[in-house]
Amino acid sequence: MIDWLLHIHLLRGWLPTLWLFITAIVLLATFVMQLGSKHRKKILWQILIGLLSGAAGYFVTWLISDVFVVFGVSLGIRVITVISLGIGSLGYLIAVLVMNHGIRRVISIIAIPILVLFTLLRVNMVYGEFILFSSVFGVPVYKTLNLETVHHASMSVAQWDALAAANKAPAHPNKGEVRSITIAGTKSGFNPRPADIYLPPAALSAHPPKLPVLVMLGGQPGSPDRFFTASDISKVLDAYASAHHGLAPIVVSPDQNGSTRNNSLCINSPVVGNVETYLTVDVTNWITKELPVSTATDQWGIGGFSQGGTCATQLGPRHPKLYGHMLPIDGEIAPTQGSREEMINRYFNGDEKAYKEQIPIVAIQQHAPSTQTMFSVAGDQDSRSTGNIHAIGRAGVEAGMTVKTVVTAHSGHDWNTVKTALPPAIDWLSAQMGLGTMTKDLNDYPNITVVTP
Repeated sequence: MIDWLLHIHLLRGWLPTLWLFITAIVLLATFVMQLGSKHRKKILWQILIGLLSGAAGYFVTWLISDVFVVFGVSLGIRVITVISLGIGSLGYLIAVLVMNHGIRRVISIIAIPILVLFTLLRVNMVYGEFILFSSVFGVPVYKTLNLETVHHASMSVAQWDALAAANKAPAHPNKGEVRSITIAGTKSGFNPRPADIYLPPAALSAHPPKLPVLVMLGGQPGSPDRFFTASDISKVLDAYASAHHGLAPIVVSPDQNGSTRNNSLCINSPVVGNVETYLTVDVTNWITKELPVSTATDQWGIGGFSQGGTCATQLGPRHPKLYGHMLPIDGEIAPTQGSREEMINRYFNGDEKAYKEQIPIVAIQQHAPSTQTMFSVAGDQDSRSTGNIHAIGRAGVEAGMTVKTVVTAHSGHDWNTVKTALPPAIDWLSAQMGLGTMTKDLNDYPNITVVTP
């Protein structure tokens, strides 16, 4: 019973549809039960209060989101609209509650929590943040990886391809697997949550090839589980593997924050710990020791969403001998936590120079020239992130990088941007890593526009 509850889908299926129906019914009931000549003026006042509440809600939410930027990024027009509609409906229900007695008041009391939950559900549907009930409560989604079932690489990708062309490729499943395991902070001393790992079909063979690696980081707040559940990346990778003889990058999503509340900035700091060392040393050492991967720089990439995307453009340029490729999505122009002065004092012990070295554009300039590649993404409804990818992309081009900057349609600072961007990103990066060739132009992918940085 509990397992069934934890796996209820929050973005599609019966629950969102049922909750929309229930919300519509209770709102309609509060209106219909007041119909009659003696209630006509009262109903008009309630509707007016609802409209004024919605307008005020829109204005205040817009100020918080786009003027004061309280959350560091814009909420996006779709979320602002959903919230304002929720506030407007709430204002209407409160007016019904105050102006009525008996059963009408009871119905309005019942309707209020139903409406609030529906509004939260709709906001989540826009963001695509929580996919299942299990992700809301932080319950692990994936089974633990059994390392005894993972074999060391015994051939190159070219050799695998040659065997596949002759119908002699080692036996492998049709789909990959996502598993969870704790990668210890042996050198860093960092205490992480379990990482999630996608192993493509070829990696599950008894004789796997040396595969490329993508280290992908979720946002903050968030978790390694969130990256996989919210992005649908395993489906994209399975589709890629199906078209490439079971070959696809191994994807590892380690924990860069230690908890949902923390923001490590992906640096070594007295606040959260030695996270940069954890990601670049501990995670790297574990991957190369335990998984069938190539150790060549041009076979490794780092990426992520939101704060994870910012981390990718910090760590990628700062460690060019480790990461040959970057996939930042909706990243920031610089690491951010509170005010700039407070952040520098807390995280960098007051050393402004150390902070500036973590700014992506500065890191790119300090490590130029570079032969790295960067596939940078932002949603068209997230103007800040769109500006960020242009600025960071220009710095990359000036440093000699191969840069693709992509804007996704009908999405903002949310996981829908990630979902739209992953198919072309995986195809393009896999081609850079030697797994296959691009079969179509990037602009031919749905809802994708390639822009010049």
